[in-house]
Amino acid sequence: MTGQAPLAAGDPAAPLHSILAARIRQSGPIPFAEYMRECLYHPEHGYYSRAGAGKFADYYTSVDVHPIFGRLLARQLAEMWEVLGSPRPFNAVEAGAGVGRLAGHILDFAAHELPAFYGALEYVAVERSAARRAEHSERLAVHGGAGKVSSSSEIPRAIAAGCIFSNELLDALPTHRVAVENGKLREMNVGIEGERLVEISGEPSTPRLEEYFREQGIALQEGWQAEACLEACEWIENAGRALDRGFVLTIDYGHEASALYNERHNRGTLLAYRDHAVSENLLDAPGGQDLTSHVNFTALELWGRRAGLSRTGLVTQSQFLVALGRANEFADLYEPGQTELEKLRARLLLKNLIHPEGLGEKFQVLIQQKGIGMPNLTGLSGY
Repeated sequence: MTGQAPLAAGDPAAPLHSILAARIRQSGPIPFAEYMRECLYHPEHGYYSRAGAGKFADYYTSVDVHPIFGRLLARQLAEMWEVLGSPRPFNAVEAGAGVGRLAGHILDFAAHELPAFYGALEYVAVERSAARRAEHSERLAVHGGAGKVSSSSEIPRAIAAGCIFSNELLDALPTHRVAVENGKLREMNVGIEGERLVEISGEPSTPRLEEYFREQGIALQEGWQAEACLEACEWIENAGRALDRGFVLTIDYGHEASALYNERHNRGTLLAYRDHAVSENLLDAPGGQDLTSHVNFTALELWGRRAGLSRTGLVTQSQFLVALGRANEFADLYEPGQTELEKLRARLLLKNLIHPEGLGEKFQVLIQQKGIGMPNLTGLSGY
């Protein structure tokens, strides 16, 4: 990773670059995790915080492809509600709700097709960005008026029965970067040379980094680089503690540890997205580009156990959606009164969600449960 080119004064990334440069000059290099946190979540200049900014401008997610993604997820949530004994209320807590697109798809479908479930549903759209939360009241107005949805900056501290779920959230949590140099674990920090942000290695900022790899039985090789997302470990523990009975459902791209920390990924998995282009220039344009890394599903399972979560299953997004859709031959794909041409277009969009070369095999679905026996869930029927 190299330092970035000088930023023009009008570049939206310039203000945060100046802030970070001043901080580093005063206090010294900062861990990459701290740099990433500021780049994405700085209250004023962060990528996800700036009004009108967001990852939808740089790449699209499964939610953007077709409402079928949210509709099938609604069916899985409804089945979870039934598995729990149809409690009232059932809290569906979406972490990282963005501007409310997925929430709208789920709530619209539940209201029309799953009335009993909708009657018990209390949806919480969790989004830390105030700019994005501001869109919830308008986008979800009908359901808000019916008392079915609320907007929050944090996951509720106590959830009696429900499901905490996320779609492409954990890949954007700030992560530490490490490397093995002369047989020792080193942490990659962000320093400054002149006006350029640069990469500098140093001693690990916390003993938790070595614990992270030791707990998973991972031995990084000389010269390898890798990520350790301690914040994802904290996130799954907090989610498990908040939940009394129910599920945690995580949809994201990534691997289990054995497939994540290997020769194929010996440079790590962090990437930057800007203007529909992907690069490894992680120090370019702080606050002006998205930064993501692969999710470690083994870590989510291990740290989830500390909060009482048990693994229910891990499948690809393709397996998950196909299992849910085949029950009614993907009838949820269509709108009433659609022409054959419109139905054909919908089928083509569906392929992008389930095809191995589209999003179907790139994303994994991890479901964990707490407070119940091992359930049979349709979305995991191919597990």
